[in-house]
Amino acid sequence: MSNRISPYDAWQRLLEGNERFVAGDSKHPNQNASRRSELVHTQNPFAVIFGCADSRLAAEIIFDVGLGDVFVVRTAGHVIDDAVLGSLEYAVSVLHVPLIVVLGHDNCGAVTAAKEAVETAEVPHGHIRDLVERITPSVLSSLHEHKTDINDMVVEHAKQTVRRLMDSSRMIYDAVDNYATAVVGVAYRLEEGRAQLVSTSGVL
Repeated sequence: MSNRISPYDAWQRLLEGNERFVAGDSKHPNQNASRRSELVHTQNPFAVIFGCADSRLAAEIIFDVGLGDVFVVRTAGHVIDDAVLGSLEYAVSVLHVPLIVVLGHDNCGAVTAAKEAVETAEVPHGHIRDLVERITPSVLSSLHEHKTDINDMVVEHAKQTVRRLMDSSRMIYDAVDNYATAVVGVAYRLEEGRAQLVSTSGVL
């Protein structure tokens, strides 16, 4: 693929866009009518953003990218399920995306709910329970290391999600092993808008 870029270059492009966003100097690239027409029959995103569904975490905005630039998958607390894995495997195997970003954020409601469930031994009802159960290992791991702050747990959950993607998908594991893709964990700070690298799997 002629415009194929490395995992490192993909991360640098996201980082540069995030710096513009933090500085209040976003360019809003690739968001016009000509870009829209250009993408009718094709797409070639340079990164996957697997992020929390929180309304304050709009990937295209915080990384200052546009149409066709990033393939976005979002669930509350970036919880993994079969649909998520299938979506990410599609991005890696069919679209040949060189970078998967797991995007968590401070004061995450889903991680907070898991923390409260551990502390009170009361599990939420409905399908929220499933979310909490999937995040609980990250909370327990943080507590084991005497880290009780919610934002420490957010970072731990991003790290564990990166590991789980590698453990859960042979396709993603092989892509990383072959240096075709890297998977990174990122913690986003709501107030300043900065995305900080906290974990890397593969060569970046």
